[in-house]
Amino acid sequence: MDPFMSATAIARAIRARDLSPAEVVDTYLDRIDRFNGGLNAIIWRDDAGLKAAAEEAERAVLAGEPLGPFHGVPIPIKDLTSVAGQPNTMGSRAVSAEPRVENDLVVDRLAEAGFLFMGRSNTPEMGPMTVTENLRYGNTANPWHPGYSPAGSSGGAAVAVAAGMAPVAHGNDGGGSLRMPASACGLVGLKPSRARVPQRLQSWWEYGTSEGVITRYLEDTAGILDAISRPDPHGWFQAPPPARPYSAELGREPGRLRVGLLLDAPTGLPVDPDCVAAATGLANLLERMGHDVYPVEPIMLSQQAADSYVNIIMAAALYAPGYDDPELAEPYNGYRREHVKQYHAGQYVQASALLQSESRQIVAQWGRDFDLLLTPTMACVPPALGSVLAEANGNVNGPRLTEIRMVSFTVVCNVTGLPAISLPVHFSPEGLPVGAQLIGAPFDEATLIRLAALIEPEIGWVTAVPPRYR
Repeated sequence: MDPFMSATAIARAIRARDLSPAEVVDTYLDRIDRFNGGLNAIIWRDDAGLKAAAEEAERAVLAGEPLGPFHGVPIPIKDLTSVAGQPNTMGSRAVSAEPRVENDLVVDRLAEAGFLFMGRSNTPEMGPMTVTENLRYGNTANPWHPGYSPAGSSGGAAVAVAAGMAPVAHGNDGGGSLRMPASACGLVGLKPSRARVPQRLQSWWEYGTSEGVITRYLEDTAGILDAISRPDPHGWFQAPPPARPYSAELGREPGRLRVGLLLDAPTGLPVDPDCVAAATGLANLLERMGHDVYPVEPIMLSQQAADSYVNIIMAAALYAPGYDDPELAEPYNGYRREHVKQYHAGQYVQASALLQSESRQIVAQWGRDFDLLLTPTMACVPPALGSVLAEANGNVNGPRLTEIRMVSFTVVCNVTGLPAISLPVHFSPEGLPVGAQLIGAPFDEATLIRLAALIEPEIGWVTAVPPRYR
């Protein structure tokens, strides 16, 4: 089988009995054996359990049992998310490898859709870093150029898909953690709206994080979002239901859209020419497709609000997952855990109130000033492998400018809850993928999916594969 075919196509072939789940699993396990050693994307495996699950999936096909939309398709789970019977070390030496006893909600949804869990993908410790590097498992390399990072924190997920070690991969996004790795690895990363995909534990300021997947094909992005976004009646927040299934948006015309173009980083930091080229190239394509594209200077997060999110909300969230041995935490996270103690509960509430107040002003621009906002995904190309973790651990209280540049355009979506998608539209002279980001109106993933599905064949990224992994 072609390891770079879509998960949707694999599931279709399994239902038609053209492929067996065992064949699919063996294909990807073989590729992990061959390629993971040089990439370090998958950090935990249970081959025997996966093969047994594939045999059971094959039995269900032959018995004519009802099948989920992705029945028999393997998927890795990011090592921040719990699967019953698997460890969830959160990329940390300070967390036990004892098996978890309960699934996170997104895992239940993926299982109901028929996915088989094929292992765990690498992540930075606890997630609050823009690259996929930690002291427990090591650094994850970019398959397009092993001297560079695949970004993070869902970098292991993106590398697994880019190198053909998985058809799609689970990830999550608290500041750009689906979109940045998608950009760095030439893939599609959709951050759903706040509360679109239910979570058992809300984190990083009331759904600052969103569960999702990294894909190569828009049909997988849409189909998996359908599967994992079923409402949770017990959740604190509920996203309004879509007008129709997201998979039904594929092929629909989005109408003539007003697209605001933002090229200057809201943080005031410089933007690499290749990142500008990615956004302007997509802008030109959208104009040729008949949309109105024009430069804008939108209201974005103030410096005070951005600092509050990073230094108070995200830092305080390090107390939620639970270190088993905090003394073994990475130096930069240990510092953040101690540093956040200088803030009292009232300041946390003030930070939350400021973020809510500014969010109302920001989201009001969609529909009023523009329909979509187009930006570079990151303000810089992927950094050198190992450089960001070394900087963070070597100077725990110093400025982390590379990380700030990487999240300059993405973090606003997490604070406001807006949906956003990174599309692979450009390559740097070094052969590194560079993405552009489209930010949608509140709860309007549908327009993003409609438009991205029309862009996909125009650019043809589904056939772009790192040369050594073809």
